[in-house]
Amino acid sequence: MHQEVTLIATVAVSFVCAAVFGYIADRVRLPPLVGYLIAGIAMGPMTPGFVADAGLASQLAEMGVILLMFGVGLHFSTADLLAVRGVAVPGAIAQIVVATIFGIGLAELWGWSLGAGIVFGLCLSVASTVVLLKALEEHNLLDSASGRVAVGWLIVEDLVMVLALVLLPALAEVLGGHAAEGAAHGTGMPLALTVALTLLKVGAFAVMAIFLGPKVVPWLLTSVARTGSRELFTLTVLAIALGIAFGSAQIFGVSFALGAFFAGVVMSESNLSHRAAADSLPLQNAFSVLFFVSVGMLFDPSILVRQPMAVLAALLLIIFGKAIISFVVVALLRYPIGMGLTVAGGLAQIGEFSFILAGLGVSLGLLPHDGQDVILAAAIISITLNPLVCTVAEALHDYIHHRWAGFYARYGHRRLEVLNRELDKIRAITEARERQHQLEIQELTETFPLFAMVDENSQEELLLLFRPKSALPGERVMRKGDRGDGMYFLSSGAVEVQVAGEPIRLEPGAFFGEMALLTGGRRTADVVAVDFCQFFVLERRDFNMFTAKHPILRQAVSEMARERTEMNVMRQRHSQPSGIAS
Repeated sequence: MHQEVTLIATVAVSFVCAAVFGYIADRVRLPPLVGYLIAGIAMGPMTPGFVADAGLASQLAEMGVILLMFGVGLHFSTADLLAVRGVAVPGAIAQIVVATIFGIGLAELWGWSLGAGIVFGLCLSVASTVVLLKALEEHNLLDSASGRVAVGWLIVEDLVMVLALVLLPALAEVLGGHAAEGAAHGTGMPLALTVALTLLKVGAFAVMAIFLGPKVVPWLLTSVARTGSRELFTLTVLAIALGIAFGSAQIFGVSFALGAFFAGVVMSESNLSHRAAADSLPLQNAFSVLFFVSVGMLFDPSILVRQPMAVLAALLLIIFGKAIISFVVVALLRYPIGMGLTVAGGLAQIGEFSFILAGLGVSLGLLPHDGQDVILAAAIISITLNPLVCTVAEALHDYIHHRWAGFYARYGHRRLEVLNRELDKIRAITEARERQHQLEIQELTETFPLFAMVDENSQEELLLLFRPKSALPGERVMRKGDRGDGMYFLSSGAVEVQVAGEPIRLEPGAFFGEMALLTGGRRTADVVAVDFCQFFVLERRDFNMFTAKHPILRQAVSEMARERTEMNVMRQRHSQPSGIAS
């Protein structure tokens, strides 16, 4: 194949195979992620037929990792995590520690190094975000206390894995591997200094991202959103995600994944975070698919024949070991039995972070290729079996509920009440914020019925385009002869249009200044505030851009301007020149 079409072929075949196998997986009630991994296996060098370019697939997978971690950061909720911290933080850490110890034990049994055991254990300890959310949604548990705990648990796991991604390259040589390519710490620097330097770099980047980011990123997003260009806004979101990820790697030496995660966290503080998430989601999904396809390409199916017991041992640790650890930790912390079963079933699988860690472990010489194959095989099987595991957990929950109803009702009841109160507070704050936003939209359309002609997304865009302005009684808002700089919408107070004869009073809900914008002429009358006034000003450029996208609105404004002009002419004919001139 010609070099110039290799990229196109790799991407095209990846998407086609992923779509086909993903659809088949969904039809047999499996997560589409399983289909994406099988598509990668079909395209890999270990199976006959088309073999995709592994180098290009690897780079596309890196892009997938960046956007995947960006999405994790974008949906990161500090408030939710703090609400469930009493169970999620100790539970996740305990599960990671115990699962990693078991992983080290298996590695020792197979003759692997300590570093391989640590990487192997960490890979088996962290669950897939995609699979967990899908399982909770299918069982209508996402907004329940148990669902919030499971998600918070997973967030803690993700944060620990982010830290592992940072520290593993620094500790690679001590654990029996080699330094990362181009790393400065591979020159005989003491271990303590290496770790301290790594953490210092990460800390410096985190401080800059946390303190500088919320000042720059929301301002930048708002400025771009005011242009009204949806593609420019999406481009800016991706530029921020990829730019911070690449810049953090080049300047601070941290991973692309960590940089992308912080980019998402910073952007989540913006009022436009929901729009950023919605606009970037298609590209996130596309490159995430390529990530899972590339992971499947690395998988050697022969591992199922060569080392079936290793795969079985890893699978038992993932499904039974992690489930038991999770349930015991929740029960020991005096939380309800049902919550323990929900967490145990949802987290009894591994996914994207396991693949990232396994790839890093192989690149650092810590994890053998067979170890990566074992992890991939265990991941594919555990994800495939997870719906069954969740169904069994639910059936066990119902059995305990009916068999020991009194014990079930009492155990963990007090802790659950406290947790529900915390979650209710967060839910109330979120609902109040959303309600406030809806009230702003409603107030806009009630005060200015003209804007009811456009959809809600356009109304939100208007709120961004509007520039607030105020005026004191007696202040001149608009001067006759000036160039038309914008259209004014009066939200409170009152103004008078100073025309010949009796001035014309305008109340809230009125607008003025449109004639000069429509005709390109000069202002033909003074407008003076007669009360404390609040305006929304739509500047000339924004007016032209917005009305160009909504011809029906421009037509309505033009019709109103024409009626005003006719009214002014009639006033003049009756020797009462008091028309509204804008």
